[in-house]
Amino acid sequence: MQNGTTLKIFSGNSNQPLAREICEYLDIPLGDALVTTFPDSESFVRFNENIRGADVFLVQSTSPPANQHLMELLIMIDAAKRASAARVTAVLPFFGYARQDRKDQPRVPITSKLVANLLVAAGANRVLTMDLHAQQIQGFFDIPVDHLYASPVFFEDLKNKDPGNMTIFSPDVGGMKMASAYSGVLGCPIGFVAKRRTGASTVEAMNLVGEVEGREILLVDDMTETAGTLTAAANLLKERGAKSVSALVSHCVLNDTGMERLRQGFLDELITTNTVDMETEDLPIRRLSVAPLLGEAIRRTHTDSSISSLFQVKGF
Repeated sequence: MQNGTTLKIFSGNSNQPLAREICEYLDIPLGDALVTTFPDSESFVRFNENIRGADVFLVQSTSPPANQHLMELLIMIDAAKRASAARVTAVLPFFGYARQDRKDQPRVPITSKLVANLLVAAGANRVLTMDLHAQQIQGFFDIPVDHLYASPVFFEDLKNKDPGNMTIFSPDVGGMKMASAYSGVLGCPIGFVAKRRTGASTVEAMNLVGEVEGREILLVDDMTETAGTLTAAANLLKERGAKSVSALVSHCVLNDTGMERLRQGFLDELITTNTVDMETEDLPIRRLSVAPLLGEAIRRTHTDSSISSLFQVKGF
């Protein structure tokens, strides 16, 4: 795609700090675009610079308010196509609606498929995203999808940590595959918590399997919103004698309930990324930047280079 095309990156309102970090990594300015809302709550987009024939990347997480940020992205894609951009890539560090990926009860939608259809209908040529809640969502698109993983960033952060007294835990049975990957790389025992969901935002941890007594526990999951699963698991683990309990999640989409649960102190630390922009000053949260990873993926996409090496973990 580099045949005379100019790389341009624009951002909606969901995560401008991350977009600026990506541009700093690539040593290019963030594109000038107006993304605003009319008094009647309609979204409006205008690109304030020429993008004719450009290779355009639109950075926008569909984080809360999810509907507004999704509409902003769809309108940005449409505006870019109508401004004659050569190619438009939707960069979704956090892909919302990913949990609605199947019909698990009668008369419900498959909203993640609907969102995929909307992005394609709006005119996106490619999608770049990270740590989808369900990997089969890639198959919902009729355009290329580059699915990155935050694990190399987490492994780089964890590589100097002594794994001798650590146990990797999945907070539920469904996350065992992810926990197994971390266990294999770090050389730690693995365990899981059996849970029962009692409501959309409430979880009751029931039992656990794995080495706990006197161990440093690291819970791994793809996202947290209410922190119900993590705090219920952490509470049970500490009751069973865990020395400390930390958690590692790719996407931290905390609401007020989740923030209050973190303040209760069951979790000693929550390690996450900056795929979602949020205030975390008074919370036990440490955020790692995925801007270099996304920036390198954007560079290689622009130059039609392979990005498969970005999945490799250095130093392990």
